[in-house]
Amino acid sequence: MGTELSGIPSASVPEPVRLDAVELSWSIRQRELSCVQVAEAFLTQIDRFNPLVNALVSRADEQDVLAQARARDDELGRGEYAGWMHGFPIAVKDLSDAAGFPTTQGFQRSGDATEDALFVRRMKEAGAIVVGKTNVPEFGLGSHTFNSLFGTTTNPYDQTRTAGGSSGGAAAALAMRMLPVADGSDFMGSLRNPAAFCNVLSLRPGFGRIPAPGFLSDPSVPGPMARTVRDLAMLLSTMAGPDERAPLSMPQDPALFTGAPQRDVSGLRIGWIGDFDGYLATEPGVLDLCRDAAGLFESLGCVVEPVPRLPVEQAWETFLLWRRWMVGEKLHEVYRSPTARARMKPEARFEVEGYLELTVHDIAAARSGRDEWRGLVSDLFDRYDFLLAPSAQVFPFDAELRWPAEIDGRPMDTYHRWMETTAPWTLSGHPVLNLPAGFHDSGLPTGVQLIGPGHGEWSLLQLGHAYEQASDWVHTVLPPPLT
Repeated sequence: MGTELSGIPSASVPEPVRLDAVELSWSIRQRELSCVQVAEAFLTQIDRFNPLVNALVSRADEQDVLAQARARDDELGRGEYAGWMHGFPIAVKDLSDAAGFPTTQGFQRSGDATEDALFVRRMKEAGAIVVGKTNVPEFGLGSHTFNSLFGTTTNPYDQTRTAGGSSGGAAAALAMRMLPVADGSDFMGSLRNPAAFCNVLSLRPGFGRIPAPGFLSDPSVPGPMARTVRDLAMLLSTMAGPDERAPLSMPQDPALFTGAPQRDVSGLRIGWIGDFDGYLATEPGVLDLCRDAAGLFESLGCVVEPVPRLPVEQAWETFLLWRRWMVGEKLHEVYRSPTARARMKPEARFEVEGYLELTVHDIAAARSGRDEWRGLVSDLFDRYDFLLAPSAQVFPFDAELRWPAEIDGRPMDTYHRWMETTAPWTLSGHPVLNLPAGFHDSGLPTGVQLIGPGHGEWSLLQLGHAYEQASDWVHTVLPPPLT
C-alpha cells in the first residue's frame, strides 16, 4: 500500500484532532476550544476510524464522556484549571487499571476496576477524561496485538499489516489521531515496536522514573507515547515523579520535562549498534533506513561511529531468565486452572512452563547477568553520549501471522526472537526513545532506538527534538485514510 505526503490531515478531520497535544492544551486553556468541542471531535474521529484499525476497546458511554467534558468547561468558567491535560480524551492500555473500566489483558472479561493505576490517576488529576482502553495482545505477550476477545489491531498505514505490540492499540490510535497522547508499557519493546510500526514516538523510561510498587525492578515499565517530542515530554512529566508506595521511584522533580527541549547537539557522540555485526537477522531495507537516520544525526553535527561488538548472546540468555521469571510469576495462578490453561495462547503457556522449571540458581544467574550487562552498557557511555539501534528487525508483517517465523531466511526459535533488538536495552535499564526512521518503498514505516545514559531521559528528549525538527516523519507522511 502506498503512502501519500501531506502536511496536515485533510480539512474533513475536525480541528481539535489536527492539533498536537501541547497545541490542543493551549487552545483549551485559552478557551479557543471548549472541552465539549474537543470531546465531540475525538469521539467523531474514533467512530470514523476505529473500525479500520480496531485500536480502542471497552469504550465509555458517549453521554458520560460529554458530561465530564461539560464539567471540565464549568471548571474553566470558575477559573479552575486541573493541568495541561484538562479536557483531554485518553484511553488506557488494557493491562492497567482505570476505574470504571474492565482490565481484560486481552484474555478475560471481568468486573470493572475500582481504582486507577497510579499513572492513570495522575493523568486524571491533570484533567484527562478516560474514553476507553487500548487493545493489547493476550497478557501483553508478543509484539503483535491480537486476542480472542477483541480481535486484531491493524496498521494505520496498511490495514492488512500488524500495528505491533503490546501497545499496538495505543500506537494505532495515536497515528489515526483518535487520541492526543497515550500511555503504554514496555518489557520487550512494547512501547518501541508499535511506535516504530505506526510512525509515532515513545519513550521507555529508566527504572523508577515512573513509580511502580515493589522492591524489585521489574523489566516491564510504563511510559508515554505521542506524536511529538514535546507532547511526549509533557506526558512524562505527568506520569513521572516519586511516590511513597514505590520504594525505587526517582526523587527528581518531573517538572524538568516541561521545559523547552531545544539545545545545541553538535559534537554529541553517538555509538551505532546496528545489527551487532550481523548477529541480528533483519529484513532487507530496515538497516538502510536506520543508517539514514544515523546520517541525519550527523547532519545535525553529531559524531556517529560504530560500537565494538558486544557479547549480546549472553544478554539474550539473561533476558530469557528474567522474562520467564517475571511473566511466569504473574500468570502461574491462571495457568493452574485447567480451564484457563486450555484457553491461554501457546506463548503464555511457554513462559509459565519455563518459569515452573526455574531454580534458585537460575534466579541468581538472572540477577548477576543483569548486573554484568548493565555494567558493560554503562561503560559505553564513557565513550558515547548516546547509542543508536533499530527499533525493529522487520517491517510491519501480515496481520494474519502470529509472529515472523523467519527473517531473511533465518529461522526464529521463539515467538519473540524477532524482536531481540530491543532486549539488551530492557536488560540494561537505560532509557530508550523511539524515533521514526522513515518508510520502505512499500509505504511501511520503521524506527530507531536512541539509548541514553542512566537517568538521561531529558537529554534523550532534547536530542530527539533536534532530530524531529530535521525529519518530522509524523506530520509529513500520514496514514492513507487521513489524506
